[in-house]
Amino acid sequence: MYDFNYHRPSNVAEAASLLASAEDGTLLAGGQSLIPALKLRLARPSDVIDLSGIAELSGIKVDGGKVTIGATTRHADVASSAEVREAIPALAALAGIIGDPQVRNLGSIGGSIANNDPAADYPAAVLALNATVETNKRTIAADDFFTGIFETALEANEMSGSENADYLDTLALAYHRTGDSVKAVETQKNAIALLRDEDSPNRPDFEKRLAEAGFAARSSA
Repeated sequence: MYDFNYHRPSNVAEAASLLASAEDGTLLAGGQSLIPALKLRLARPSDVIDLSGIAELSGIKVDGGKVTIGATTRHADVASSAEVREAIPALAALAGIIGDPQVRNLGSIGGSIANNDPAADYPAAVLALNATVETNKRTIAADDFFTGIFETALEANEMSGSENADYLDTLALAYHRTGDSVKAVETQKNAIALLRDEDSPNRPDFEKRLAEAGFAARSSA
């Protein structure tokens, strides 16, 4: 591991300022990807900015048909959330099969989608739910957020704040993974959301998503 400057800001503005002023800064959420990369000397940031001290980035809120999950919320918290289990049960189930107990109690949803590892579980569900990612600068639709393997639309000095998914228009989310996440031999992940209302204004986009995945749209009736 190379030397770096460690920071633990207490709010988003301080974190953004530290990131902007660093020569080559990186954000630390759950550390499940960054820490191994540091140990193997695959990453050499000038500064590591630890987000664990920012209370506003953590937590789950369900209100007005929308589920909002803070970027530093742990996988275990999503899995055990009664609110998530009621609103989007498959999302809670997905969180409950990520990695092993240690990973689930340290890893965060924001870190997972920002890293966009092809072995990660969250991106497929975020796309299927047509969720949005709130950053310190803007709101990004899931379709625009993931741009390639290990690549996202996040710009320099931009950080994920929360992930939002509307659930009143969704009948169900189904998620399937082949392989073994603990042994890191996953081969495929599939997530599909079923639309509740045939006349929903979201139906054209929903049909487009299904067509791209090789499915045909049908109402729940």
